[in-house]
Amino acid sequence: MSSPDPQVRAARNLSTSTSRGPVVAVTGAASGIGALLTSRLAASEEVKQVVAIDERRGEVSEATWHILDVRDPAIAEKLKGADVVVHLALDLDLETDSAARTAYNVRGTQTVLTAAAAAGVHRVVLCTSAMVYGALPDNDIPLSEDAELRATAEATGVGDLLEIERLGRRAPRAHPGLNVTVVRPAVLVGGTDTALTRYFESPRLLVVAGSRPTWQFCHVEDLCSALEYAALEKVDGEFAVGCDGWLEQEEVEELSGIRRMELPSAVALGAAARLHRIGLTPSPAGDLAYTMHPWVVSVGRLHDAGWRPRWTNEEVLAELLEEVAGRHTVAGRRLGRKDATAAGAAGATVALLGAAAVVRRARKRRGL
Repeated sequence: MSSPDPQVRAARNLSTSTSRGPVVAVTGAASGIGALLTSRLAASEEVKQVVAIDERRGEVSEATWHILDVRDPAIAEKLKGADVVVHLALDLDLETDSAARTAYNVRGTQTVLTAAAAAGVHRVVLCTSAMVYGALPDNDIPLSEDAELRATAEATGVGDLLEIERLGRRAPRAHPGLNVTVVRPAVLVGGTDTALTRYFESPRLLVVAGSRPTWQFCHVEDLCSALEYAALEKVDGEFAVGCDGWLEQEEVEELSGIRRMELPSAVALGAAARLHRIGLTPSPAGDLAYTMHPWVVSVGRLHDAGWRPRWTNEEVLAELLEEVAGRHTVAGRRLGRKDATAAGAAGATVALLGAAAVVRRARKRRGL
């Protein structure tokens, strides 16, 4: 006799499980952090069942899979019976059209929150970023988790994350009985591709003169363990997750062996804005602030709950450098090997800055 279909087997597991733990639904479960968390929860003795939701089926056969877009209101039916939803179906890809990205992220979160309330789910866990605190020269080091969110929408995806947090704060008022937990990781490392990880793919680390960069990392494994804590209601509210402490820019340069290239603020920010405007780089000028000013955060709430990171900042930086080895990025733009070799160590940056200046002069001549 052939073995039961995986969906049937998962349903049987749900009905026969003796675990008293929660049923946890994960959106964006087929890839990235969602796949890692789905696997982790499926293996946990503290979780009764995992409901996995994505636009394609993932590899965790122990989960009950539902294939649909999180913006589809039909998701409410799929969430029935779940106690907790961890919403990880976000698009923060540097190459995605910004309007399409915002439409997906905001509409998806709205739909999940409304559907969760309709399905009787009592807790939704949202994952944003510590970037929502903003990178500012007068930030405390470290920032309190209760610090004001002073970020603007000028950096990649941060506007979406701020709106997601606003939706999360409003949801319990609109849906009494629904609890919303927000997890804010530091610079995420481990199979990720962001403006901040690409910073370490450059031949020189761009440092803006007079700035005070500090670095706090978060390995995806530590993020997943923090999300599990939230799903199991061991911690709630709004909290940050990351390595203990932080690294100064000088320590990063020493550990990485990558030398700096220092530019005046007006030159760096002006060039970044022009390069993004003419489509040469995916990163807007706002991303630079997160490499200029401190935004490290306390992880006190997780510590109080008994959680500890497995990774140190030094270990995560080493992992990141291993991941990006062989990649060549200048001003956020990936270069092919031939381009990088021809450009030379600092020459590529100079060439891109020069290209932006040429475009600016040409536009002035045309009266644009």
